Amino acid sequence: MKIHTTSYGLARREKEGSQDSFQVRAWDETVIAVVADGVGGARAGREASARIVESLVRDYSQRPRSWSPEKSLAEFTRLVNQRLYLDSINRYGAPELVSTLTVAVLEGDKLYGLNVGDSRIYLARSGVLRQLSTDHIVNEGTFRHVLSRAIGMAPDVEPTFFETDVLDGDVALLCTDGVSNVLDGETLRTRLDHRCSARVIVHDAREKATPEELDDMSAVVLEIAETGKLRRMSEEVLEIPAQLARGDVVEGYALLKPFQHSDRVWLASREGVRYTIKFAPVEAGSNEAVLHAFTKEVWHATRLQHPAFPKAFIPRDARTRCYVMEFVEAPSLKTLLGSRRLAVEESIALGRFLLRTSQYLLQLDLVHGDIKPENILVLSGYDAIDFRLVDFGSVTELFSVTSRAGTASYLAPERFREKPISEHTEIYAIGVTLYEALTGSFPYGEIERFQTPHFHAAQDPARRNPNLPAWLCAVLLRATASDPALRYQSYSEMLFDLERPDQVAPFHRPGAPLLERNPLLLLKLVCGVLLIACIYLLVKLCRAGVPLF
Repeated sequence: MKIHTTSYGLARREKEGSQDSFQVRAWDETVIAVVADGVGGARAGREASARIVESLVRDYSQRPRSWSPEKSLAEFTRLVNQRLYLDSINRYGAPELVSTLTVAVLEGDKLYGLNVGDSRIYLARSGVLRQLSTDHIVNEGTFRHVLSRAIGMAPDVEPTFFETDVLDGDVALLCTDGVSNVLDGETLRTRLDHRCSARVIVHDAREKATPEELDDMSAVVLEIAETGKLRRMSEEVLEIPAQLARGDVVEGYALLKPFQHSDRVWLASREGVRYTIKFAPVEAGSNEAVLHAFTKEVWHATRLQHPAFPKAFIPRDARTRCYVMEFVEAPSLKTLLGSRRLAVEESIALGRFLLRTSQYLLQLDLVHGDIKPENILVLSGYDAIDFRLVDFGSVTELFSVTSRAGTASYLAPERFREKPISEHTEIYAIGVTLYEALTGSFPYGEIERFQTPHFHAAQDPARRNPNLPAWLCAVLLRATASDPALRYQSYSEMLFDLERPDQVAPFHRPGAPLLERNPLLLLKLVCGVLLIACIYLLVKLCRAGVPLF
């Protein structure tokens, strides 16, 4: 789930403070937004709105796991209404802690919410604006725009509930009546279509408000870049087979044989076509963390529709927690390296493939997380070599802290210090993979899984493979530098060097002697010193009267 949120408020009079309160909180795959507008005629409207917002956000974030969003919102709204009403009667003898309420919760690909009073919530989609809330006001006779319902007004409260599906690109707006009384639906639709922030919308309303319309103004904008389909997938009730055997037919796929590394990954066939099918671990039935990890893997596998990855999908009307991939009959790069090293041109093709694939993932704020020869399939053609990247289970969000998740020999030094996974750490893994493909070894030696290594100077790849050109050695050393500041700063920077060898700058480790950094300059300096010494000796001999010839 990716939700971009903005919130903003202005008081009617700066020195008096606003009666409005609002808050947005996000955790895991849940976002809650609450807006409350303290009733101006009440003596404690400002206190009421602040208490409502704080209470709803706190209570919902701690709700019992067995409660649905609707039940949670209903119960927490009932409790805060009861508390405010009783407190008001005890303190003032009448309802004075009174406020409107609008709340929206985003979970999975659903928006749940309720409102009491006239604070509103809108949903904008593809140029159409829809009001989800209901205004609880009276407009009859001498009563104009008078609240018929509010939190704290009566011992009991009857909110209006709403629920709707949300799609990628939708925008939700929560606002008080100070905004909605000034900006009409068409204006709000235009602002949300242009992805305007809450600040822009509130300032727009302030500029257009007449003296009679001027009021406290608050807004919260929720721009839904990506819905939480992952959560919905986790909540689906699907079977997890405890045992699998050759000849079983699951979701219409006949199981042929398991792959060596796991009895949960099988070669299968359907209508004469071979596929790879992966089942959830048995532990996913009782361990929520395992279930979430596998669901996340399925989500990434099915959304990464790119030639660099095998095509993956969930069987139609599936009853089993699994996913299916096209079967790519090709050896891994690790298998190939068991018989030979890659040629220079092949390694350049591999580097370009890994960097361009990583750029694609970066557009989705993702990284592969475990780039290594075992996860690269090698497809050889008549005149070219091609690759596929596998292992969707390692794909993770950019800047996530996954500790030592991955394979030790390909982990950047900062990953051993629990730094987040990033573009820098992926470049290091790509560099080590290319180094191994060209030399058959690792720049800092092989690292065991639970080892905490010390990174000294990387071995010059030319010593392991004398056929490597100097420019390619510089690329490998820069990509695998132990100091992230010396590494390539982006995929595109490394890709530029791989595609333009004549422009690659030499790379030398910090503190390297001059002989390593610039042997030609050292030779010139030595020659210069020798020349000066010879001249000095000649002068001394001449002054001593020693014949030179």
